[in-house]
Amino acid sequence: MNLLAVERIKLFTTRSPWWCGFIAIALTAGFGAILAAASSDDNPISIGSTQFGYQFGVAVIMVLAALSVTTEYRFGTIRTTFQAVPHRTSVLLAKAGVIALVSLVIGEIGAFGAWGVCYLIRPQDGLGLSTSADWINVAGVGVLFAIAAVIALSVGVLVRHSAGAIALLLIYVLAVENLVQVIPKVGSKIHNWMPFTVADNFLHGANSAPPGSAASDSVLSQGESLAYFAGFAVVMLVIAIGVAKKRDA
Repeated sequence: MNLLAVERIKLFTTRSPWWCGFIAIALTAGFGAILAAASSDDNPISIGSTQFGYQFGVAVIMVLAALSVTTEYRFGTIRTTFQAVPHRTSVLLAKAGVIALVSLVIGEIGAFGAWGVCYLIRPQDGLGLSTSADWINVAGVGVLFAIAAVIALSVGVLVRHSAGAIALLLIYVLAVENLVQVIPKVGSKIHNWMPFTVADNFLHGANSAPPGSAASDSVLSQGESLAYFAGFAVVMLVIAIGVAKKRDA
C-alpha cells in the first residue's frame, strides 16, 4: 500500500497527468459530440458511434503512461526509488496499478461523457443503454484505456526516453496497424490479430460492426478479444520488468 501511495503522489505532483487526462476526456467526448451534431434523422447514430473519439483518447493516455516512467529516468528519481525498494518488480507493478486505475477512471469519464452529450443532442436516435452490448460499447472504453496504459508504461520502461517512447507508441497506434493491411495476401489476416484491432473488436463485436471492418472479420468473441488484449499487456509488462531488473537505473 505504501508503494501505491508513493506512486500516486509522484504521478499527481506533475502537470502532465492532469493535462493528458483533460485532453483525453475532451477528445473522447468532443468527437462524439461533433458526430452527433453532424448527424441527421436520415442517418442516425448508434451507441458504438458515440465512442468514435476513443482512439484519440487512447493515444493521449498512452503518452501519459509513458511519461509517468520516462520522466523518472530522465530526472533520476527512479534510481532513488529502486534504492529505497530494491525489489524492482514491486515498484513497477505498483506503478502499473496506479496508472491503470487512473486511466480507467479517465476512460469511463470520457466514454460516458461522449454518450451523455450524444444522448442530449440526438434523443430521437434511441441511445439508451438497454443491452449488455450497449454497456460494453461505453463502459468498455475505460477498460481499454487501462490496458493500453500498461502497454505504454512497459514501452516507457524499455525505451526510457520520453521522445522515443512517445514517438514509437503514437506511430504504432495511429499508423502501423492500419498500414499492415496493405501487405499483399496476408495483410488483412495479420491486421485482425494486431492488439489494438482486437481491442476494437472487444468494444464493437462482430455482430454490431460494419461489414468489411476488422471487427466483422474477427474470429474472436468480445470476451476472447479482451483476454487477448489484456494478455498482450501482461506479456509486455513482464518483459519490461525483466529488462528493468537486469540493467542499471
